[in-house]
Amino acid sequence: MPSSPSAAPARQTPLPKAELHLHIEGTLEPELAFALAERNGVTLPYATEDELRRAYSFADLQSFLNLYYALMAVLRTEDDFADLADAYLARAQAQGVRHAEIFFDPQAHTARGVPIGTVIDGLSRALDTAQETYGISTRLIMCFLRDESAESALTTFEAARPHLHRIAAVGLDSAEVGHPPSKFQEVYALAREAGLKCVAHAGEEGPPAYVWEALDLLGVDRIDHGVRCMEDERLVARLVAEQIPLTVCPLSNVRLRVIDDLADHPLPAMLDAGLLVTVNSDDPAYFGGYADDNFTAVRDALRLDEETLRTLARNSFRAAFLDEVTREKYLKEVDAHQA
Repeated sequence: MPSSPSAAPARQTPLPKAELHLHIEGTLEPELAFALAERNGVTLPYATEDELRRAYSFADLQSFLNLYYALMAVLRTEDDFADLADAYLARAQAQGVRHAEIFFDPQAHTARGVPIGTVIDGLSRALDTAQETYGISTRLIMCFLRDESAESALTTFEAARPHLHRIAAVGLDSAEVGHPPSKFQEVYALAREAGLKCVAHAGEEGPPAYVWEALDLLGVDRIDHGVRCMEDERLVARLVAEQIPLTVCPLSNVRLRVIDDLADHPLPAMLDAGLLVTVNSDDPAYFGGYADDNFTAVRDALRLDEETLRTLARNSFRAAFLDEVTREKYLKEVDAHQA
């Protein structure tokens, strides 16, 4: 992998890229949280936006999830979800995102009495105009909460059936340890039968064995995170041979203590091994950066040169759920981009 003794100079305009690992609930900035709280008569346990932002400090994945789910209380109506998605898309446009595949967590909303149709219709209202408004193509990915029961996932999938024409894929997220992919074989089989793509979080806090399960038992097309695959040489060899994409989230890895220091991130070793790695923002409102902020952070911390950044951008489109004509169009944009 090419590298230089010092970081590449700052780019005037961000590289075109696809964002493939983005939780829309994780884009809830304090300003919007307070605005939606006021709109819906919700009292937040924070006096000011600054106080809330200071609360965005986490010891691990679970402490993050506790705040993440608590703040969802402000999301009540179709308008709320449309505004949330629209705010993300505006930021994504400024970060060079040309295609976004967006996760949402229906169980976190239906558990609060918000109908799944309200969530999907609100998000779709923003996504349906994203190409025209922001120049961003989009896909919607419905995630199951792995720390909920397999039966809850099945109930959620059945509730979503009338909306499957708006959904490109299913995913698996939330607290990983103790909740292996094997728990969700049945609902993933239903998703594949329905013609949906499949992805799953695996190998973030959980072991490489979870990546094997996601591949062999869930039949996933992509692994979300996957950094712990580097602990298993045989797994790396398989991921390389099959070119299974990994949607890595560097700033998230540091904030959630998966990796202590960004300078020690395995991203360069993953690229050197031939893995199809992409760089994404995960929950950017909480983790300190959107898509290009992550590109800039790894460029500086890992001393990546411009060609390596282009490789990461190309990888993002190669890994996306796109038709080949659109994929080639985006790849040409990367090649034509001037630093």
